[in-house]
Amino acid sequence: MGGYEAADAAMDRLTDVYDSLARLIGAGPDEIAITENSTRAWDTAFYGMRFRPGERVLTSSSEYGSNAIAFLHAARDRGIKVEVLPDDEHGQVSLDALAATLDDDVRLVAVNHVPTHDGLVNPVAEIGRLTRASGALFLVDACQSVGQLAVDVNEIGCDFLSATGRKFLRGPRGVGFLYVRRAALEAIAPTFLDDRGAEWTGPDSYTMRDDARRLESHERSAALQLGLGAAADYAHALGPKEIERRVTALAETLRAALTEVPGVTVHDRGARRSGIVTFTRQGHAPADIVAALARQKINVRLSAQSYRYDGGATPPPRVRASVHYYNTEEEISRLVAAL
Repeated sequence: MGGYEAADAAMDRLTDVYDSLARLIGAGPDEIAITENSTRAWDTAFYGMRFRPGERVLTSSSEYGSNAIAFLHAARDRGIKVEVLPDDEHGQVSLDALAATLDDDVRLVAVNHVPTHDGLVNPVAEIGRLTRASGALFLVDACQSVGQLAVDVNEIGCDFLSATGRKFLRGPRGVGFLYVRRAALEAIAPTFLDDRGAEWTGPDSYTMRDDARRLESHERSAALQLGLGAAADYAHALGPKEIERRVTALAETLRAALTEVPGVTVHDRGARRSGIVTFTRQGHAPADIVAALARQKINVRLSAQSYRYDGGATPPPRVRASVHYYNTEEEISRLVAAL
């Protein structure tokens, strides 16, 4: 069967993916746009903003590299001012600093829900309450949180939320999605527009869709979209709150066990912590630990942050273990014993 015919045969299932993603995060199907990845979802929201020179964007010190580059690019290209909110005593975004900084010049607050390198969970619902009261737009990068935490866009109060299929959602690589609150749809313009997002109505006219799919590209992978939907359905069937409970408990078990290993330091921060566990061991390079564990079929990664966006001291490389719902206490014991 050819590609067009295969997509036509699966059209109902492809449409159902919007319902699956919306149900998972508490949104409406018309508020979901499917993208090539989480970065493109985030870019679609950020670069779609009609910034005026001098407008301010507030962000966290622990942003992903691609987001930080986008901030720098927009500052140079559009004349916006990007300001980094300080950490509180737990390492997460300081709510007091945010409340003191928000004013009429702040167009956007853009923070990650879960950073990739230190285990904390940012207080996005509290940030959402502050941004709604001020009138600023709120963009959440949920690339690390959807699939491991219960994420509800109405509880968070965000205008935009980007996520991926390949991380804790356990879906395929090469697909992601963007949530756009209905009331915020007109706040961003498509960075590109094709016959997926608009209809060509005459030689010199077109009409855009009235939902988030105006932000999509016509040509994309039907197979990956179906895989993303299957992952969302699986997570929903398990229950996001049950996933969060298990992941959080397993991660704390791992942290406690690691602290018993001589020379091991756990580097995670946050009043609330995620399923990402980062550590180092004295006298052993993190890259060597990652390689040694891989030889024993234990999958961890190297977490190396090249800088901090606020100019603070750059943390050294660490070993990063991502704890998933399907992991077991036996696997945690095996990892710790292998050190």
